[in-house]
Amino acid sequence: MKKKQQHGGGDCPAPRPPAAAAAAAAAGGGPGPGPGQGGGWKRRRPLSLLPFLSLRDYGFCMAALLLFCLGSLFYQLNGGPPHFLLDLRHYLGNSTYLDDHGPPPQKVLPFPSQVVYNRVGKCGSRTVVLLLRILSEKHGFNLVTSDIHNKTRLTKNEQMELIKNISTAEQPYLFTRHVHFLNFSRFGGDQPVYINIIRDPVNRFLSNYFFRRFGDWRGEQNHMIRTPSMRQEERYLDINVCILENYPECSNPRLFYIIPYFCGQHPRCREPGEWALERAKLNVNENFLLVGILEELEDVLLLLERFLPHYFKDVLSIYKNPEHRKLGNLTVTVKKTVPSPEAIQILYQRMRYEYEFYYYVKEQFHLLKRKFGLKSHIRKPRPRPEFFIPSALETEEPIDDEEEDDEKWLEDIYKSGGKEVLLSPFHTLGMDTASG
Repeated sequence: MKKKQQHGGGDCPAPRPPAAAAAAAAAGGGPGPGPGQGGGWKRRRPLSLLPFLSLRDYGFCMAALLLFCLGSLFYQLNGGPPHFLLDLRHYLGNSTYLDDHGPPPQKVLPFPSQVVYNRVGKCGSRTVVLLLRILSEKHGFNLVTSDIHNKTRLTKNEQMELIKNISTAEQPYLFTRHVHFLNFSRFGGDQPVYINIIRDPVNRFLSNYFFRRFGDWRGEQNHMIRTPSMRQEERYLDINVCILENYPECSNPRLFYIIPYFCGQHPRCREPGEWALERAKLNVNENFLLVGILEELEDVLLLLERFLPHYFKDVLSIYKNPEHRKLGNLTVTVKKTVPSPEAIQILYQRMRYEYEFYYYVKEQFHLLKRKFGLKSHIRKPRPRPEFFIPSALETEEPIDDEEEDDEKWLEDIYKSGGKEVLLSPFHTLGMDTASG
């Protein structure tokens, strides 16, 4: 009894079961026991805007808000969003992440994006440039040319100006002009990739000799337009007389023509000798992606297509197209005759260094063909001439190379053919034929 009294004593009533308390409240006995008075009630939290967040969660939200504010400030101070955010969005697949923020993505350039074709006269350049004109429209590269047609040797200032103009062209570009090798790095520019084509030196000389006098199948009066000041006795000068009697046009240094295109702008590059020859070989090895042989033009085009697909893709199929063949046949030099064996032998002697260079390039070209599994399908080459060092010949200084403006020629061809073609934004210059 004593224990019961102690348990039930005091001012606090004995606790009742929750069901009884609820029944009593329903019966009008007043509210049930409040907080701290027993029963099944729990202590309520005070009202707040974030009733379900703990103090740790609340701190995390405030830290995230602070980071967002700092990021926005960083965005405005730097004129755009952080690069790592842009990269992340790009990685996540948002293809328009730069539409409203910053500059557009840079154009992906092919490699190489700077190509120079310093074409050698009467070595198929008319054919190749006509192909380039078509390819530039097809593949979207810039075919950059010059309005100067007859200046291959440049002063230092002229070199700097030309290199500056070439280097500022929109890339990818292919620049073409009759000009001796230019060393871009010497003037602080990026050295481009060079390509070129050469041919048998005697055949090149004969083609140029008769072309200057009689032109080609493009027009009966073509030669009169090219060389209006040429006297009749000079125009009809027999090739054997020119060679055997040592006329300036048929002797050195004018016969020393191909090597300077690879040797460069140094004055010694125009002097027939070992120095110019070795320097030309060195430049071929270090600066030229490909130097082809005109006698194997289809293989040259095939290798160009493999090495420079952004420029020369499908070039061989275009070259073999019958319509292109018709245009190419118009540039064949007319009235060519073959000199006597005696005159040919003299030419071999005078062009000794030219042949040394020609056979060196030819061997390198064939090595490259074998590396890519190409076989030569040409007639058996003639044996190399036996050279001896000729005696020094007193000749006049060579006159400037005469190169015509073939833009008008090309327009005339398309007009006569009744065709319209899309022209590149740059002017295209002359084109020598493979057979001319």
